[in-house]
Amino acid sequence: KINKATVTLQSKNLSKEYDGTALTNGGNGLEVETGWAEGEGATYTFTGSQTLVGHSANAFTYTLNGGTDEGNYTINKTEGQLTVTNREAAYEVTVKANSGSKDYDGKLLEVSGFQNEVEGKGIEVEASNGLTYYVTGLTSEASGTDVADSVASIPVEGTAKVVDSEGEDVTSQFNVKVENGSLKINKATVTLQSKNLSKEY
Repeated sequence: KINKATVTLQSKNLSKEYDGTALTNGGNGLEVETGWAEGEGATYTFTGSQTLVGHSANAFTYTLNGGTDEGNYTINKTEGQLTVTNREAAYEVTVKANSGSKDYDGKLLEVSGFQNEVEGKGIEVEASNGLTYYVTGLTSEASGTDVADSVASIPVEGTAKVVDSEGEDVTSQFNVKVENGSLKINKATVTLQSKNLSKEY
């Protein structure tokens, strides 16, 4: 009687801090691969991927090499974990509110919004990892007509939310700083000059 050999296959447990890119098995191979007869074995394809904070299986499949008969083996397959953790130091990004100025002309000046706003997405920012993110949830607006209506620092209101290019909420990995805008109405310059007139006595 020839009993089946027991083969143990186990993928690695891998982890990293969030950096906006997917954690995969890459070129790490298996953690455990034992039991194959000499000259026999399999090739492996790793399909697991984890980008956001959390964990998932370091999933893989195998294809038996030529000359390897599955009937000769009991194959025990175990998948490790891919774990993405919160950043120890959050990414810092800055959003800049719009500013506006003009000379007084008796008409209303309205200032609102932020630099680098993308319609339907939010305020576009780039983190130090080189990836693009979008900040939403903030407002900045002011208006005025007279010089006295000028605002040196327009308040920014709301709670910042940060999403990645796929629309996934990654706010917890970011520290969003704000540069307030301003509204400035300058005095208009009025020039008055009387005429030069002359006549004979």
